[in-house]
Amino acid sequence: MLRYALIFLVVAIIAGVLGFGGIAGAASGIAQILFFLFLAFLVISLIVGLFRRAS
Repeated sequence: MLRYALIFLVVAIIAGVLGFGGIAGAASGIAQILFFLFLAFLVISLIVGLFRRAS
């Protein structure tokens, strides 16, 4: 998931440099959503791992 967020970020940067504002905005929005989903899943995974290790 983090890989796709980075890919969309690169697409957004390239589109922004080339002047495609709409595509750059959409790609950066998708990258932001994927990044926050990755962070949420990371935190959930760490919490579940701590509870499994404790019991």
